[in-house]
Parts: sequence; C-alpha cells; structure tokens
Amino acid sequence: MHILRGADKNYAWGTTDRIPDLLGQSPTAEPFAEYWLGAHPSGPATVDGVGLDAAIAADPSVLGERSRAAFGDRLPFLMKLLSAARALSLQVHPTGDQARAGFVRENGAGIALDDPKRTYKDDWPKPEIMVALDPFEALYGFREPARSATILRALGGSAAERLAGRLEADGADVVAIVRDLLENGDAELLAELESGAAAGRSEDEADVAQARDTVALLSREYRGDPGVVVALLMNRLRLEPFEALFVPAGVMHAYLSGTGVEVMASSDNVLRGGLTPKHIDLDGLMEVVDPRPSVPTLVPVEAAGDGIWRYLTPAPHFALWRLDPSTVRRDLPATDSPRIFMTLQGTQCSPRRGRTCASPAVSRCSWQRVSRWASPGRASAS
Repeated sequence: MHILRGADKNYAWGTTDRIPDLLGQSPTAEPFAEYWLGAHPSGPATVDGVGLDAAIAADPSVLGERSRAAFGDRLPFLMKLLSAARALSLQVHPTGDQARAGFVRENGAGIALDDPKRTYKDDWPKPEIMVALDPFEALYGFREPARSATILRALGGSAAERLAGRLEADGADVVAIVRDLLENGDAELLAELESGAAAGRSEDEADVAQARDTVALLSREYRGDPGVVVALLMNRLRLEPFEALFVPAGVMHAYLSGTGVEVMASSDNVLRGGLTPKHIDLDGLMEVVDPRPSVPTLVPVEAAGDGIWRYLTPAPHFALWRLDPSTVRRDLPATDSPRIFMTLQGTQCSPRRGRTCASPAVSRCSWQRVSRWASPGRASAS
C-alpha cells in the first residue's frame, strides 16, 4: 500500500480549523475550504510524490474492468472534505451531454483551462452527494412560485409586491425572472428585503422567519448581490450529522455553512449565478438550470451489515458507505471498482480519527490492514 496525500484548496469561504482538525493537523492561518482525494487534474492527490492521475495512467488496471468499461481509464469519482464558514456561490452543474458540448465549445474558442473565465474544466457531469459531519445549511432548488410570493410580501414593500405578482402570473417563467434578477439587479427590492429582515415578527411562519435569516446572512457576506433575492426563491434546509443531500444536474444550490464529506463524479464543472467574486456565466447557467419547483429530500440510507450503511443515489460514478469502526469486525467485500476510506473516529482496533486509505479494484480489504497502513491526515492506496 502507498501513502496518498490529498490536495488542499484554500478558497476564501473556508474555515481555518475544521478540516485540519479532521486530518489531525493544527489550524491554518488561511482558509482551508476543501481537501480533494481523487485524480482530477484540477487537484489530484499524490502517491509517492506522483499525481494520482499520473499513477493511474501508468497502471489503469487498478481501476478494474467494470469501471474502465463504463468510464475509461480515469478514476470516476472525487471525494472531498468541505468546510464552509460562509456561503458558497449559487451554482448549477451540467448533464453529461451539456458538459461535453460546453467543453468542446470553450476549447474551440481557445479559452485556456486555467483561465478564470473558463466554465467547463472537463467533459463530465457532476452529480454529487453531501454528507453532513456538523449541522449543515444549504439552499436547494426552487420553491413553488406562489409560496415564494407570499414570503416576499412578508419581507418587502412595493418592489417585493411587483416580483410577487410576476411569480403568481399564469405560466410564470422562473428562468426569465431569475435571469432578470441576476443580470439587472433590483436595488429597491434589496433595500426592502434587508429592512424587512431586520424587522422579525413573533407571528412569522417558519419559512418566513427562515427567509429573514437568509437575507440577513447573505447580505452580511454579499451586500448588494442580486443573488440574495434569488436565494428567497429557493428552498433552505438543514442537515444533521450523517444526513445527506443528493444534487443532480440542473438543480440550483448553494452551501451556506458547515462541514461535510462530498462525493461526486470526477468533474470540476460549475456554472455560477451569484454570491461570488468568481466568473459568472449567466448564459451558460440559464441553459442548464432546471426551473421546476422541487422539495429537498434526504438521501435514503440502507443497512448493509453490522456497522455498515450505504447511501442510495442514482449516480453511476460513485457509491458511498458509512462504517462504524466499533462494530465492523469482518473484512470488507471485494469489489471491481477502486475505493477510498476516510476515518473520522476510531477505536483500538481501527484507524484513528483523521486517517484515510484507498484500495484498488478487486482487492479484498482487511479492516486490520487499513488500520496498519493509514496515517494521520493521509490516505493510502495499493
């Protein structure tokens, strides 16, 4: 087995202490937003000082026949630790067809992969699951327009009334409304909402009170950003530890705060719409976003044995299990796909907190072997 070291991502919205704590390290002076364990070229993990992408290219047999047949000679998933001290951007991920078309289009336009204005970094979709390690707040998908209209009226004045009327109109075009808000803004509406957020009422319904909090939170972090208004058209939810949210293509979302384990198809394709200083591709986002109302639901979890649970998603690129090291006593079954393990809490017979490891396809994984080779803040691969 070989030591695997993840790639650090120091985005401005990250916490300084939570990921180091999980990895058994000291807090950092700068934000430590994400820790990537995968082979994506935007941030490959390293094994023996070599990028995991290069190591796989040298011996793609470690991926297993089934994975290679479905996805070619690349690791199909990317695992991350993510820790947010403030909100991430409003964003959407593309389908596979959209990603392939966008990647070809931007290559043809001569936009370099490291250009800040580049949207499609690869030609893959990016379905993802987020499993909370702490209480985790997120925005996910659009509410029913009529409910958003009611919330706007509770917080605002005449400008809010105008937007509420548009949302309640027959055949309301949510895409057109969102585009207008993000492209042109509405300073009067923002001022109304910020004033309304500060005037909480004890008789507020739960989602109205929550909307006031959303405006207050985002206005502190992104004052004047039209994404604050769009956030009020979206569902807000809270995940408790080990609860999970699945984000398919097209669903607008934003993580607001908290720490979690994120697993996704191995892609870095993000179309942003607001709440960010980064490049916003409004045309691209409008092509991809799904405007249909949605109700966030937790990912179902299936017991797969003593101390083993599987999170059930429709994504073919990855599967995610949670293991309780105090009760897992048997070897883990062989698989025809590679695996990565991250230990968050350990016992005398299992890896200590912050230790991670990985195994190739077809390898029967001994829990004791994992314990012996994992080391603090690292992963191991064989």
